[in-house]
Amino acid sequence: MQFPGKDRLVAALDAAVRLEDESAVTAALREALVALFADREVGLPRCVLEPVADHYARRELHASPTLGYSVIAMTWGPGQGTHVHDHDGAWCVEGGWRGRLAITQYEPCERDGERWRFEPVGTIEAGPGTAGSLIPPHEYHAIRNPGTDDIAVSLHVYQRPLLRCHVFVPEDHHAGNAGWTRREERQLATDDQAAA
Repeated sequence: MQFPGKDRLVAALDAAVRLEDESAVTAALREALVALFADREVGLPRCVLEPVADHYARRELHASPTLGYSVIAMTWGPGQGTHVHDHDGAWCVEGGWRGRLAITQYEPCERDGERWRFEPVGTIEAGPGTAGSLIPPHEYHAIRNPGTDDIAVSLHVYQRPLLRCHVFVPEDHHAGNAGWTRREERQLATDDQAAA
């Protein structure tokens, strides 16, 4: 998908990913995203401003054939969000392009087979021009658009194309399962660029 400044974005991300050490890569990617968000010559495609009614939208902007990483723009309608989830063992750098997102990080505190219990370890409200990273095993988090009127758009750089993840769906607390979630594998897809 083409958009203004894509060559600049790809060059900056390529340079960061070539560092190879995941701590150095994610730090360089955070810096690169913050700089790119401030660059007036970089603009995302218009489709990323179009939410999808029943779920947050995922649109692939770039997949590196040589370095393996992928870039997904996510569009969050008012109130849209995720369950606690992982990134299937891949690092990720997430940056805010537009609007605000509440991001809560979790750590597992108990496990019984496919049942997991998590403890929240912090929530941040990320706005435009900010970036953070998740490196396994500290990859469990939930994201939501806390707004009631406006969309939010975030950019996600994944170590590799994220084709699946695990979501942790709360169990019925009336059955004595308060705080327990059930781990479910989810196949991930991207939304059609014009489907919104």
